Amino acid sequence: MVTERFRPLLASAPVIDGHNDLPWEMRGRVRYDLDRLDVGVDQSGSGLHTDLVRLRAGGVGAQFWSVYVSVRLPGEEAVAATLEQIDFVHRLAERYSDRMALARTADEIEAVRESGRIAALIGVEGGHCINDSLDNLRMLFDRGAMYLTLTHSLNTAWADSATDAPRVGGLGPFGYEVVRECNRLGMLVDLSHVAVSTMEAVLDTSVAPPFFSHSSARALCDHTRNVPDSVLERVGESAGIVMVAFVPGFLTDDCREWMAEQGAFEATITMPDDSPQWRDELAAWIRAHPRPPCTVADVADHVEHIREVAGVDCVGLGGDFDGIAATPDGLADVSGYPNLLEELSGRGWSDADLAKLTWHNAMRVIRETARYADPLAEPTAA
Repeated sequence: MVTERFRPLLASAPVIDGHNDLPWEMRGRVRYDLDRLDVGVDQSGSGLHTDLVRLRAGGVGAQFWSVYVSVRLPGEEAVAATLEQIDFVHRLAERYSDRMALARTADEIEAVRESGRIAALIGVEGGHCINDSLDNLRMLFDRGAMYLTLTHSLNTAWADSATDAPRVGGLGPFGYEVVRECNRLGMLVDLSHVAVSTMEAVLDTSVAPPFFSHSSARALCDHTRNVPDSVLERVGESAGIVMVAFVPGFLTDDCREWMAEQGAFEATITMPDDSPQWRDELAAWIRAHPRPPCTVADVADHVEHIREVAGVDCVGLGGDFDGIAATPDGLADVSGYPNLLEELSGRGWSDADLAKLTWHNAMRVIRETARYADPLAEPTAA
Protein backbone atom coordinates (compact mmCIF):
# COMPACT_ATOMS: atom_id res chain seq x y z
CA MET A 1 0.00 0.00 0.00
CA VAL A 2 1.07 3.60 -0.44
CA THR A 3 3.26 4.59 2.50
CA GLU A 4 3.18 8.10 3.90
CA ARG A 5 6.67 8.55 2.47
CA PHE A 6 5.44 8.26 -1.13
CA ARG A 7 1.89 9.54 -0.79
CA PRO A 8 2.70 13.13 -1.96
CA LEU A 9 4.82 11.86 -4.86
CA LEU A 10 2.16 9.44 -6.10
CA ALA A 11 -0.58 12.03 -5.69
CA SER A 12 1.13 14.29 -8.22
CA ALA A 13 2.88 11.60 -10.29
CA PRO A 14 0.97 8.31 -9.96
CA VAL A 15 2.07 5.16 -11.71
CA ILE A 16 1.28 4.77 -15.40
CA ASP A 17 1.63 1.03 -15.92
CA GLY A 18 2.22 -0.13 -19.48
CA HIS A 19 0.65 -3.58 -19.37
CA ASN A 20 -1.92 -5.53 -17.35
CA ASP A 21 -3.72 -8.68 -18.55
CA LEU A 22 -6.83 -8.48 -16.35
CA PRO A 23 -9.16 -8.61 -19.41
CA TRP A 24 -7.73 -11.97 -20.47
CA GLU A 25 -8.01 -13.29 -16.91
CA MET A 26 -11.63 -12.18 -16.76
CA ARG A 27 -12.32 -13.93 -20.06
CA GLY A 28 -10.85 -17.19 -18.80
CA ARG A 29 -12.28 -17.11 -15.29
CA VAL A 30 -15.82 -15.77 -15.68
CA ARG A 31 -16.27 -14.84 -19.34
CA TYR A 32 -16.09 -11.13 -18.41
CA ASP A 33 -18.94 -11.36 -15.86
CA LEU A 34 -18.22 -8.62 -13.30
CA ASP A 35 -21.13 -9.81 -11.17
CA ARG A 36 -19.39 -13.16 -10.67
CA LEU A 37 -15.98 -11.57 -10.04
CA ASP A 38 -16.29 -8.01 -8.76
CA VAL A 39 -12.93 -6.26 -9.21
CA GLY A 40 -14.33 -3.21 -7.46
CA VAL A 41 -13.56 -4.95 -4.16
CA ASP A 42 -10.34 -6.47 -2.84
CA GLN A 43 -9.81 -9.81 -4.61
CA SER A 44 -6.56 -10.75 -2.86
CA GLY A 45 -7.79 -14.24 -2.09
CA SER A 46 -8.95 -14.97 -5.63
CA GLY A 47 -5.58 -15.36 -7.30
CA LEU A 48 -6.02 -12.14 -9.28
CA HIS A 49 -3.20 -9.61 -9.08
CA THR A 50 -5.52 -6.71 -9.85
CA ASP A 51 -8.58 -4.94 -8.50
CA LEU A 52 -9.51 -1.31 -8.01
CA VAL A 53 -8.79 -1.37 -4.29
CA ARG A 54 -5.21 -2.57 -4.79
CA LEU A 55 -4.64 -0.29 -7.78
CA ARG A 56 -5.45 2.63 -5.51
CA ALA A 57 -3.27 1.19 -2.74
CA GLY A 58 -0.38 0.92 -5.19
CA GLY A 59 -0.66 4.52 -6.35
CA VAL A 60 -1.69 3.66 -9.91
CA GLY A 61 -3.17 6.60 -11.80
CA ALA A 62 -3.34 5.16 -15.31
CA GLN A 63 -3.39 1.55 -16.45
CA PHE A 64 -2.87 0.21 -19.96
CA TRP A 65 -5.21 -2.77 -20.12
CA SER A 66 -3.89 -5.37 -22.53
CA VAL A 67 -6.53 -6.63 -24.94
CA TYR A 68 -4.59 -9.79 -25.72
CA VAL A 69 -6.02 -12.83 -27.48
CA SER A 70 -4.28 -16.10 -28.26
CA VAL A 71 -2.00 -16.23 -31.30
CA ARG A 72 -3.68 -19.56 -32.05
CA LEU A 73 -6.96 -17.85 -32.94
CA PRO A 74 -7.26 -17.60 -36.71
CA GLY A 75 -7.98 -14.48 -38.73
CA GLU A 76 -11.30 -12.86 -38.04
CA GLU A 77 -11.71 -14.85 -34.80
CA ALA A 78 -8.74 -12.94 -33.39
CA VAL A 79 -10.26 -9.63 -34.48
CA ALA A 80 -13.63 -10.51 -32.92
CA ALA A 81 -12.04 -11.66 -29.66
CA THR A 82 -10.00 -8.45 -29.48
CA LEU A 83 -13.17 -6.40 -29.89
CA GLU A 84 -14.71 -8.42 -27.04
CA GLN A 85 -11.70 -7.55 -24.88
CA ILE A 86 -12.02 -3.86 -25.76
CA ASP A 87 -15.73 -3.98 -24.96
CA PHE A 88 -14.85 -5.41 -21.55
CA VAL A 89 -12.52 -2.47 -20.81
CA HIS A 90 -15.32 -0.07 -21.78
CA ARG A 91 -17.76 -1.88 -19.48
CA LEU A 92 -15.17 -1.98 -16.69
CA ALA A 93 -14.82 1.80 -16.82
CA GLU A 94 -18.58 2.29 -17.03
CA ARG A 95 -19.34 -0.01 -14.08
CA TYR A 96 -16.80 1.69 -11.82
CA SER A 97 -17.17 5.20 -13.21
CA ASP A 98 -16.77 6.71 -9.76
CA ARG A 99 -13.21 5.35 -9.66
CA MET A 100 -12.17 4.86 -13.30
CA ALA A 101 -12.64 6.52 -16.69
CA LEU A 102 -11.52 5.73 -20.22
CA ALA A 103 -8.84 7.95 -21.70
CA ARG A 104 -6.97 7.93 -25.00
CA THR A 105 -4.96 11.17 -25.00
CA ALA A 106 -2.51 12.77 -22.62
CA ASP A 107 -4.97 15.56 -21.86
CA GLU A 108 -7.70 13.04 -21.06
CA ILE A 109 -5.34 11.10 -18.81
CA GLU A 110 -4.50 14.30 -16.94
CA ALA A 111 -8.18 15.16 -16.60
CA VAL A 112 -9.00 11.73 -15.17
CA ARG A 113 -6.14 12.01 -12.69
CA GLU A 114 -7.34 15.44 -11.60
CA SER A 115 -10.81 13.96 -11.01
CA GLY A 116 -9.27 11.51 -8.54
CA ARG A 117 -9.94 8.48 -10.73
CA ILE A 118 -7.77 5.92 -12.54
CA ALA A 119 -7.38 6.35 -16.30
CA ALA A 120 -8.27 3.19 -18.24
CA LEU A 121 -6.07 2.92 -21.34
CA ILE A 122 -6.16 0.22 -24.01
CA GLY A 123 -3.23 -1.57 -25.65
CA VAL A 124 -3.61 -4.25 -28.34
CA GLU A 125 -1.10 -7.06 -27.71
CA GLY A 126 -0.17 -8.73 -30.97
CA GLY A 127 -0.32 -7.81 -34.63
CA HIS A 128 -2.29 -10.99 -35.34
CA CYS A 129 -5.26 -9.06 -33.91
CA ILE A 130 -5.55 -6.91 -37.05
CA ASN A 131 -5.65 -9.91 -39.43
CA ASP A 132 -3.34 -8.22 -41.97
CA SER A 133 -5.75 -5.29 -42.41
CA LEU A 134 -5.12 -1.58 -41.88
CA ASP A 135 -8.90 -1.13 -41.82
CA ASN A 136 -8.96 -3.36 -38.73
CA LEU A 137 -6.09 -1.36 -37.22
CA ARG A 138 -8.07 1.85 -37.68
CA MET A 139 -11.18 0.22 -36.22
CA LEU A 140 -9.29 -0.79 -33.07
CA PHE A 141 -7.85 2.71 -32.78
CA ASP A 142 -11.34 4.19 -33.13
CA ARG A 143 -12.46 1.94 -30.26
CA GLY A 144 -9.80 3.46 -28.03
CA ALA A 145 -6.66 1.38 -28.59
CA MET A 146 -3.59 3.53 -27.90
CA TYR A 147 -0.89 1.03 -28.84
CA LEU A 148 -0.34 -1.98 -31.07
CA THR A 149 2.25 -4.58 -30.06
CA LEU A 150 3.49 -5.71 -33.47
CA THR A 151 3.80 -9.40 -32.53
CA HIS A 152 3.14 -11.70 -29.65
CA SER A 153 4.89 -15.05 -29.14
CA LEU A 154 4.74 -16.00 -32.83
CA ASN A 155 5.59 -14.09 -35.99
CA THR A 156 2.94 -12.41 -38.04
CA ALA A 157 3.23 -12.58 -41.81
CA TRP A 158 4.84 -9.13 -41.70
CA ALA A 159 6.87 -8.87 -38.46
CA ASP A 160 9.27 -11.15 -36.60
CA SER A 161 8.69 -12.08 -32.97
CA ALA A 162 11.40 -12.37 -30.33
CA THR A 163 10.28 -15.94 -29.57
CA ASP A 164 9.89 -17.41 -33.05
CA ALA A 165 12.26 -18.32 -35.91
CA PRO A 166 13.02 -15.34 -38.19
CA ARG A 167 10.61 -15.06 -41.10
CA VAL A 168 10.89 -11.68 -42.81
CA GLY A 169 14.09 -10.29 -41.31
CA GLY A 170 12.37 -7.75 -39.05
CA LEU A 171 9.53 -6.08 -40.93
CA GLY A 172 8.02 -7.12 -44.23
CA PRO A 173 6.53 -4.59 -46.66
CA PHE A 174 3.14 -4.62 -44.92
CA GLY A 175 4.88 -4.20 -41.57
CA TYR A 176 6.32 -0.88 -42.70
CA GLU A 177 2.80 0.18 -43.73
CA VAL A 178 1.51 -0.72 -40.27
CA VAL A 179 4.20 1.42 -38.62
CA ARG A 180 3.49 4.37 -40.90
CA GLU A 181 -0.26 4.09 -40.31
CA CYS A 182 0.27 4.00 -36.54
CA ASN A 183 2.33 7.19 -36.89
CA ARG A 184 -0.45 8.81 -38.94
CA LEU A 185 -3.04 7.87 -36.33
CA GLY A 186 -0.89 8.91 -33.38
CA MET A 187 -0.87 5.32 -32.11
CA LEU A 188 2.07 3.98 -30.11
CA VAL A 189 4.07 1.26 -31.87
CA ASP A 190 4.84 -1.23 -29.11
CA LEU A 191 8.13 -3.11 -29.50
CA SER A 192 7.73 -5.54 -26.62
CA HIS A 193 7.62 -9.14 -27.92
CA VAL A 194 9.37 -8.32 -31.21
CA ALA A 195 12.74 -9.55 -32.50
CA VAL A 196 15.76 -7.24 -32.30
CA SER A 197 15.67 -7.01 -36.11
CA THR A 198 12.08 -5.77 -35.86
CA MET A 199 13.03 -3.24 -33.18
CA GLU A 200 15.76 -1.89 -35.43
CA ALA A 201 13.49 -1.74 -38.49
CA VAL A 202 10.90 0.25 -36.54
CA LEU A 203 13.56 2.55 -35.12
CA ASP A 204 14.69 3.21 -38.70
CA THR A 205 11.13 3.93 -39.87
CA SER A 206 8.93 5.41 -37.16
CA VAL A 207 8.93 9.17 -36.58
CA ALA A 208 7.46 8.74 -33.07
CA PRO A 209 9.48 7.84 -29.95
CA PRO A 210 10.14 4.12 -29.47
CA PHE A 211 7.87 2.45 -26.93
CA PHE A 212 8.16 -0.85 -25.05
CA SER A 213 5.11 -1.60 -22.89
CA HIS A 214 6.61 -4.45 -20.82
CA SER A 215 10.22 -5.46 -21.37
CA SER A 216 13.44 -5.57 -19.37
CA ALA A 217 17.20 -5.37 -19.98
CA ARG A 218 18.91 -8.16 -21.88
CA ALA A 219 22.30 -7.34 -20.40
CA LEU A 220 21.00 -8.53 -17.02
CA CYS A 221 18.87 -11.46 -18.20
CA ASP A 222 19.52 -13.08 -21.57
CA HIS A 223 15.92 -13.59 -22.60
CA THR A 224 15.04 -12.79 -26.22
CA ARG A 225 12.05 -10.75 -24.95
CA ASN A 226 14.42 -8.27 -23.36
CA VAL A 227 16.02 -5.19 -24.92
CA PRO A 228 19.75 -5.27 -25.76
CA ASP A 229 21.98 -2.32 -24.94
CA SER A 230 22.40 -1.46 -28.61
CA VAL A 231 18.66 -0.81 -28.82
CA LEU A 232 18.53 0.89 -25.41
CA GLU A 233 21.09 3.38 -26.70
CA ARG A 234 18.82 4.17 -29.64
CA VAL A 235 15.84 4.48 -27.31
CA GLY A 236 17.80 7.11 -25.42
CA GLU A 237 18.78 8.94 -28.60
CA SER A 238 15.12 8.95 -29.74
CA ALA A 239 13.69 9.91 -26.31
CA GLY A 240 11.54 6.78 -26.13
CA ILE A 241 10.63 4.59 -23.18
CA VAL A 242 11.13 1.02 -21.95
CA MET A 243 8.53 0.11 -19.32
CA VAL A 244 10.17 -2.53 -17.14
CA ALA A 245 8.29 -5.82 -16.78
CA PHE A 246 8.06 -7.66 -13.46
CA VAL A 247 8.18 -11.09 -15.13
CA PRO A 248 10.66 -13.24 -13.14
CA GLY A 249 11.80 -14.99 -16.33
CA PHE A 250 12.85 -11.63 -17.74
CA LEU A 251 14.69 -10.59 -14.58
CA THR A 252 17.20 -13.34 -13.69
CA ASP A 253 18.76 -16.14 -15.71
CA ASP A 254 17.73 -18.76 -13.15
CA CYS A 255 14.13 -17.65 -13.51
CA ARG A 256 14.55 -17.54 -17.30
CA GLU A 257 15.48 -21.23 -17.27
CA TRP A 258 12.59 -21.99 -14.92
CA MET A 259 10.16 -20.15 -17.20
CA ALA A 260 11.41 -22.15 -20.18
CA GLU A 261 10.54 -25.33 -18.28
CA GLN A 262 7.14 -23.83 -17.49
CA GLY A 263 6.61 -23.05 -21.18
CA ALA A 264 7.50 -26.62 -22.14
CA PHE A 265 4.92 -27.89 -19.65
CA GLU A 266 2.28 -25.47 -20.93
CA ALA A 267 2.76 -26.93 -24.42
CA THR A 268 1.61 -30.30 -23.08
CA ILE A 269 -1.69 -29.00 -21.66
CA THR A 270 -4.45 -30.04 -24.02
CA MET A 271 -7.18 -27.67 -22.78
CA PRO A 272 -7.65 -24.17 -24.25
CA ASP A 273 -5.42 -21.58 -22.60
CA ASP A 274 -8.41 -19.47 -21.54
CA SER A 275 -10.04 -22.34 -19.63
CA PRO A 276 -10.08 -22.88 -15.84
CA GLN A 277 -8.68 -26.37 -16.38
CA TRP A 278 -5.61 -24.96 -18.16
CA ARG A 279 -5.05 -22.53 -15.29
CA ASP A 280 -5.45 -25.28 -12.67
CA GLU A 281 -2.88 -27.52 -14.37
CA LEU A 282 -0.35 -24.71 -14.59
CA ALA A 283 -0.91 -23.78 -10.93
CA ALA A 284 -0.30 -27.39 -9.91
CA TRP A 285 2.96 -27.45 -11.90
CA ILE A 286 4.15 -24.25 -10.23
CA ARG A 287 3.39 -25.65 -6.77
CA ALA A 288 5.55 -28.65 -7.65
CA HIS A 289 8.24 -26.50 -9.27
CA PRO A 290 8.60 -23.24 -7.28
CA ARG A 291 10.30 -20.37 -9.04
CA PRO A 292 13.92 -19.56 -8.11
CA PRO A 293 14.60 -16.50 -5.94
CA CYS A 294 13.46 -13.19 -7.44
CA THR A 295 12.74 -9.98 -5.58
CA VAL A 296 11.89 -6.31 -6.00
CA ALA A 297 15.65 -5.68 -5.98
CA ASP A 298 15.97 -7.57 -9.28
CA VAL A 299 13.34 -5.28 -10.83
CA ALA A 300 15.24 -2.27 -9.49
CA ASP A 301 18.43 -3.60 -11.13
CA HIS A 302 16.71 -3.54 -14.53
CA VAL A 303 15.28 -0.07 -13.94
CA GLU A 304 18.72 1.19 -13.04
CA HIS A 305 20.39 -0.48 -16.02
CA ILE A 306 17.95 1.08 -18.47
CA ARG A 307 18.49 4.41 -16.76
CA GLU A 308 22.26 3.99 -17.11
CA VAL A 309 22.15 3.13 -20.83
CA ALA A 310 19.12 5.05 -22.16
CA GLY A 311 18.77 7.77 -19.53
CA VAL A 312 16.46 8.58 -16.65
CA ASP A 313 13.92 10.09 -19.08
CA CYS A 314 13.49 6.77 -20.90
CA VAL A 315 12.38 4.26 -18.27
CA GLY A 316 8.92 3.38 -16.95
CA LEU A 317 6.97 0.49 -15.44
CA GLY A 318 4.97 -2.24 -17.17
CA GLY A 319 4.32 -4.91 -14.59
CA ASP A 320 2.45 -7.52 -16.70
CA PHE A 321 0.25 -8.34 -13.71
CA ASP A 322 -2.36 -11.03 -14.34
CA GLY A 323 -0.34 -12.07 -17.37
CA ILE A 324 2.29 -13.94 -15.35
CA ALA A 325 2.08 -17.08 -13.26
CA ALA A 326 4.55 -15.88 -10.61
CA THR A 327 5.67 -12.47 -9.37
CA PRO A 328 8.81 -11.20 -7.61
CA ASP A 329 8.88 -11.04 -3.83
CA GLY A 330 7.70 -7.57 -2.81
CA LEU A 331 5.64 -7.16 -5.99
CA ALA A 332 2.92 -9.73 -5.41
CA ASP A 333 0.19 -7.58 -6.97
CA VAL A 334 -0.64 -4.06 -8.12
CA SER A 335 -0.41 -2.69 -4.59
CA GLY A 336 3.36 -3.26 -4.58
CA TYR A 337 4.71 -0.33 -6.63
CA PRO A 338 5.68 1.66 -3.50
CA ASN A 339 8.00 -1.21 -2.54
CA LEU A 340 9.91 -0.62 -5.77
CA LEU A 341 10.02 3.12 -5.12
CA GLU A 342 11.36 2.40 -1.64
CA GLU A 343 14.09 0.20 -3.10
CA LEU A 344 15.10 2.81 -5.65
CA SER A 345 14.95 5.62 -3.11
CA GLY A 346 17.37 3.63 -0.96
CA ARG A 347 19.72 3.50 -3.95
CA GLY A 348 19.76 7.27 -4.19
CA TRP A 349 16.91 8.05 -6.58
CA SER A 350 15.47 11.51 -6.00
CA ASP A 351 11.73 12.07 -5.81
CA ALA A 352 11.98 14.04 -9.07
CA ASP A 353 13.52 11.06 -10.85
CA LEU A 354 11.01 8.65 -9.31
CA ALA A 355 8.24 10.89 -10.65
CA LYS A 356 9.74 10.57 -14.12
CA LEU A 357 9.70 6.79 -13.74
CA THR A 358 6.10 6.62 -12.56
CA TRP A 359 4.39 9.32 -14.63
CA HIS A 360 6.27 11.96 -16.57
CA ASN A 361 8.27 9.77 -18.98
CA ALA A 362 5.24 7.85 -20.21
CA MET A 363 3.16 11.00 -20.50
CA ARG A 364 5.86 12.67 -22.58
CA VAL A 365 6.01 9.73 -25.01
CA ILE A 366 2.20 9.64 -25.31
CA ARG A 367 2.10 13.37 -26.05
CA GLU A 368 4.99 13.23 -28.48
CA THR A 369 3.48 10.30 -30.40
CA ALA A 370 0.21 12.20 -30.78
CA ARG A 371 2.12 15.19 -32.11
CA TYR A 372 2.99 13.19 -35.23
CA ALA A 373 -0.64 12.25 -35.93
CA ASP A 374 -1.91 13.56 -39.25
CA PRO A 375 -5.66 12.87 -39.45
CA LEU A 376 -6.00 14.92 -42.65
CA ALA A 377 -3.50 12.77 -44.51
CA GLU A 378 -4.81 10.11 -46.83
CA PRO A 379 -5.03 6.80 -44.91
CA THR A 380 -2.64 4.10 -46.00
CA ALA A 381 -4.35 1.65 -48.34
CA ALA A 382 -5.57 -1.50 -46.60
